[in-house]
Amino acid sequence: MSTKQNTLAQSITLSGIGLHTGCNVNMTMHPAPENFGIKFKRIDLEDQPVIAALATNVVDTSRGTVLAKGEAKVSTIEHTLAAITGLDLDNVLIEVDGPEAPILDGSSRYIVEAIEKAGVQEQDAEREYFVVKEKMTFRDEKTGSEMILVPDNDFAVNAMIAFDSPVLYNQFATLNSISDFKTEVANCRTFVFVRELEFLLQHNLVKGGDLDNAIVIVDKEISQEELDRIAALFDHEKVEVKERGILNTIDLYYDNEMARHKLLDVVGDLTLAGMKIKGRVLATRPGHGVNVEFAKLIQAEIKKCKMKHKAPAYNVNEEPVLDVNQIKKLLPHRYPFLMVDKIIKIGEDHIVGVKNVTCNEEFFSGHFPQEPVMPGVLLTEAMAQIGGCFVLNLMPDQGYSTYFMKMDNIKFRKKVVPGDTVIFKIDLTSPLRRGVANMKGTAFVGDSIVAEGEFMAQVVKNKD
Repeated sequence: MSTKQNTLAQSITLSGIGLHTGCNVNMTMHPAPENFGIKFKRIDLEDQPVIAALATNVVDTSRGTVLAKGEAKVSTIEHTLAAITGLDLDNVLIEVDGPEAPILDGSSRYIVEAIEKAGVQEQDAEREYFVVKEKMTFRDEKTGSEMILVPDNDFAVNAMIAFDSPVLYNQFATLNSISDFKTEVANCRTFVFVRELEFLLQHNLVKGGDLDNAIVIVDKEISQEELDRIAALFDHEKVEVKERGILNTIDLYYDNEMARHKLLDVVGDLTLAGMKIKGRVLATRPGHGVNVEFAKLIQAEIKKCKMKHKAPAYNVNEEPVLDVNQIKKLLPHRYPFLMVDKIIKIGEDHIVGVKNVTCNEEFFSGHFPQEPVMPGVLLTEAMAQIGGCFVLNLMPDQGYSTYFMKMDNIKFRKKVVPGDTVIFKIDLTSPLRRGVANMKGTAFVGDSIVAEGEFMAQVVKNKD
């Protein structure tokens, strides 16, 4: 999976009929700037409203996923979103001149082919991932549908479907890496039971349905006369039932094509979480309703994580909680290795400190004379010292020191240069036990994260 954001190299247009509206629709996908995300634009409406592809904008999932902003809607978007995620795109503007994306052949195949023809353009901005660290679960008690998300190094999906049908009872499909979407999932078509077709027509749905863009399952005895009548409703020539209970209008690509299509829908609907996912989805009896509810849960978790990574407020006019002289009473560090100027907040499980970086820092004379950059190891040291302030402030007296036992997941995201004010937020990630503290540190310049890491420290009483 790319670490940079991607967009289209050029615009592409696909045209076809909307599955439920029966309207002819033109859908044009355009390159979009960094951090734009995925958005739909209704160019046929007077004010051309733009609707972000986010789970919180979904208003209906009964027969497909429907986005809305005010009165403007775009429906049946899941196959388009699946192709965008499957081809590793981040930023796309999708213009439609109707209320629904074209159904095409009932899969993502032609959208994937169009994206490949246009090309993918890498952008400069870093991509953010929602990295799954703990199991997440959502269950719909009414349907028995369940979605589980567990840690994984890639975005992967396991899907299991089950219907009360002798033809389609249990099927299972697996996508072990999103990079395999094109070859394993993209061409898998939607499916419908023949008993549903007339009901859908009577309820003003599937006006654009065609017996050639869906797998039609026949799981109950039906006369040829009835089949002919249904075929006529769709302006189709005479049809027959194959031995496996599938109409002879199309051939299956895979024995488990129906499960693979449900997996495709999961990929498309979870795109609405708004961020690329590193985790494995275990989907039991998935459907648009449960998919979107799970996407909302992920979206909320992403928002919560972003709030955790928001730069702490810093008011230079407020008195510090600890000034440099008070810090010296806690820490043994002295010039030129004291890397914290003041502590501005101490909470129950976190501390916030400040380091003002000036051109007079000794390390700039060698790192580097022509392009001064604060060494990453000193940013890490500053986090450690501020974490030490937090832990030592909890001790009953000043006769203790902290010694760091382990540092993990250290990342440097941007340079720190003379003139920067670095704000460090250190969070205690588990209760202090037996003198051992586990902490997560994040360093900010302005609103940007410049460094982060995880630490384990041992509190030791000083020798007399």
